[in-house]
Amino acid sequence: MKSIASAPGKIILFGEHFVVYGIKAILCSIDKRITVTSQFLDEKIIRVSSSLGESEMEINSLNNLEKVPQKFMKPFFYIAKKAVEENSTAKGIEIILESEIPAGVGLGSSSAACVAATASVNGLFNKLSKDEVVKRAIQTERTIFEQSSGADSSVSTFGGLVSYDLKNGFKNILSRNDLSFIISNSAQIHNTQDVVRQVRNFKEKNEDMFRKFCEQEIDIVNNATVALKENDLNELGSLMLKNQELLKQIGISTEKIDLLVKEAKRTSYGAKITGAGGGGCIISLVDDSNRENTLDNLGKISDCFLAKIDYNGLVYA
Repeated sequence: MKSIASAPGKIILFGEHFVVYGIKAILCSIDKRITVTSQFLDEKIIRVSSSLGESEMEINSLNNLEKVPQKFMKPFFYIAKKAVEENSTAKGIEIILESEIPAGVGLGSSSAACVAATASVNGLFNKLSKDEVVKRAIQTERTIFEQSSGADSSVSTFGGLVSYDLKNGFKNILSRNDLSFIISNSAQIHNTQDVVRQVRNFKEKNEDMFRKFCEQEIDIVNNATVALKENDLNELGSLMLKNQELLKQIGISTEKIDLLVKEAKRTSYGAKITGAGGGGCIISLVDDSNRENTLDNLGKISDCFLAKIDYNGLVYA
């Protein structure tokens, strides 16, 4: 018996970093997925396989997850441990991950993997609702990112466009925009927690300036919400560039990202960092009129690909 589930990655359209300080962010899932296949094993082991490596543990060793050989695989052993305990099974489980999402570049690959694995592994016993999957996936993600807001896991589970803030949580943005983005990878490695800490230090040293930036971000997000509902690409692109300037001001851009944004401006509606910054990816808003030119332009200086909004979220095969 096999249980298969897939979940999409995500991009942040507006509000990264400022969301930590109570400002609303806008996210959407993208049509690049992680697929997880789970099946029982006769051996009493949990085996996890992906393009990044393979690891296994005996079931009776799962009480100490700090001994997981490869740290990035800890969430999957955690999922298996919970499933084995809840269902009192003596069988082992094999978990196989296949990804269309580059890892570690701010596109939500970790969250998508947690969502898809939660659904897939538990599907060997009972198929979970999306509400239950997201609850468990957020707990799983916090085994490696303790301060995770759950934003990435939520948009991966439910799909589409959402707004999120610390006070009110998630709200669907009722739009069926068929937006297209060129995602360009700076190929610069970053550590999200380090960049978040860097922004916090900037805030503490520049309280008045940061407060003004927050006010500007609120205006950008509010105007973007209207532009999304009206499908106004020119306005959305302009707001993306304004958001990028704020991100540059708080110190999370790099020379390579600045170059990518500059080149993207030549043909796209607008471009900005998506995610933590300090490396990672930028997104450029395009449509049929400028998609190929933007792909050709950015493809000369970075690895890039086209992505659209995914409205399906978690899918069971």
